[in-house]
Amino acid sequence: QVQLVESGGDSVQPGGSLTLSCATSGFTLAHYPMGWFRQVPGKEREGVACISASDGSTHYAASVQGRFTISRDTGESTVSLHMNDLKPEDTATYFCAADRQWGFCTIVFASEYDYWGQGTQVTVSP
Repeated sequence: QVQLVESGGDSVQPGGSLTLSCATSGFTLAHYPMGWFRQVPGKEREGVACISASDGSTHYAASVQGRFTISRDTGESTVSLHMNDLKPEDTATYFCAADRQWGFCTIVFASEYDYWGQGTQVTVSP
């Protein structure tokens, strides 16, 4: 049974940093493209970052490029999102997602992902 459990969400001031973690189980992490998405009420889910299974390549939304870093630890079966220089517009619920189709990841099509965590809240405010 595939499970994804996010943690690390918090309230921080602008310019602060957070690291989100996604604990995975029920599958081999190295075989699944993984993504981080975020959503605010009333808006569509937005792809933030992803890491491919095929070659470990990473992709980022333009809005977070240079500030966020996605990584995975296959030994610990975790995927992390390191977030620096946080801005109020980063406020959202962040979700971890897994795609059971081996290959490259996408941040464009949330529908490509088969498994989702329950989300963790990040709030950035003065």
